[in-house]
Amino acid sequence: MADSINVRALAAKVLAPLLRQHGSLSSHLPDALQHCPEQDRALLQQLCFGTMRELFRLKVIADSLLKKPFQDRDYELQALLLIGLWQLRHSRIPAHAALNETVDATSALNHDWARKLINAVLRRYQREAEQLEAGFADNPQFHWNHPQWMISKLEHNWPEHWQGILAANDQQAPMTLRVNKRQLTLESAQSKLQGAKIPAQQGHFSDTALVLEHAVDVRRIPGFDQGWFSVQDEAAQLSAGLLDARAGQRVLDACAAPGGKLCHLLEATPGLQDVVAVELEPARAQRITDNLMRLGLELECRLLTADATSQDWWDRQPFDRILIDAPCSGTGVIRRHPDIKLLRRGEDINALAQVQLSILSNLWPMLASGGRLVYATCSVFSQENERIIERFIKQHPDACHVPINASWGISRPYGRQLFPQPGSHDGFYYAVLTKTEERIAS
Repeated sequence: MADSINVRALAAKVLAPLLRQHGSLSSHLPDALQHCPEQDRALLQQLCFGTMRELFRLKVIADSLLKKPFQDRDYELQALLLIGLWQLRHSRIPAHAALNETVDATSALNHDWARKLINAVLRRYQREAEQLEAGFADNPQFHWNHPQWMISKLEHNWPEHWQGILAANDQQAPMTLRVNKRQLTLESAQSKLQGAKIPAQQGHFSDTALVLEHAVDVRRIPGFDQGWFSVQDEAAQLSAGLLDARAGQRVLDACAAPGGKLCHLLEATPGLQDVVAVELEPARAQRITDNLMRLGLELECRLLTADATSQDWWDRQPFDRILIDAPCSGTGVIRRHPDIKLLRRGEDINALAQVQLSILSNLWPMLASGGRLVYATCSVFSQENERIIERFIKQHPDACHVPINASWGISRPYGRQLFPQPGSHDGFYYAVLTKTEERIAS
């Protein structure tokens, strides 16, 4: 029975809810992978991620080929057509095979009536692709492959960088590992990977980062189950150094899921007096537990399922260090989550900024005098980043901005901003604050 599954139909079922703004790739794809024959799972992922990565460009093409748009209820067919176009434009699958399998998927989706339509549209694109795409030269959605609101906002925020950000977003991100220095040196870790025929280069900025030449299944990574390595982007690995925690200190990691920064902190700083991790969503909190257990760190911190905008979980004992990995638009990690381009809306940014400022303001009283707070997001929008810190400092006379002197990213009036880089790190933002008795100008 499993062998009869049409992978294109399965991919269409994954993408259809996203086209109507329901769920995400990370919420729909795992279940589909469970129902997919093992030998086809890589193809399913490729179809879903590839189509979402090129979505806005593909939609321009599809709209030009259809005499009339699909009805709202035909989301599966919309998704299937986009999947077919993606294969013809980008896949190494022979065109005739991709086309035939995509047309056959209409039957698997119980939409036999659309068989001739899908076939005709894809064959017309196959014949006229060069001429059709030449007509889209002045179409910004085709050229930049992003929603117009995002293009405009990036151009406004970063007039010298916006084109590079958009281009980087459409590239596949590298797989980067964090080396557990409790168990391995960076050099010995690299040697063990090479012994497993997994070439890797040391990162540019983090002394725990190894960037793989090609992504691999974690089951191939030596010592992964024993905690030698974790999968984590190099930009995210910078948080532990910025936090600068010391043995004997009390540390809070707010909005801690999925736990990568928390685990890095624990690996890098043995002997902390008390580490508290807070996560609002129980399902995401379970991911933290899973990561802690794989690394053997579950006894080195306390995990609370609680709200970072509330204080009802706080024991009134101050923290020496606080890490806020604030909920954000995720616009710095579009390479890894291409559906963000579709699912995020321009009006979301203001609402997110309010939550970010609320979390920062709520946790600030928990920081000890002389303590250090690191604010982080995986966003490239200044509204979620430096403007939050600027607003917060104006409201809190005891908050002192600490400039970050580093070779990564670009310095801002408050904090440092990283943009996604081809073959390297994601987009990220960091700012460091300390608490003083009196306001000190930064």
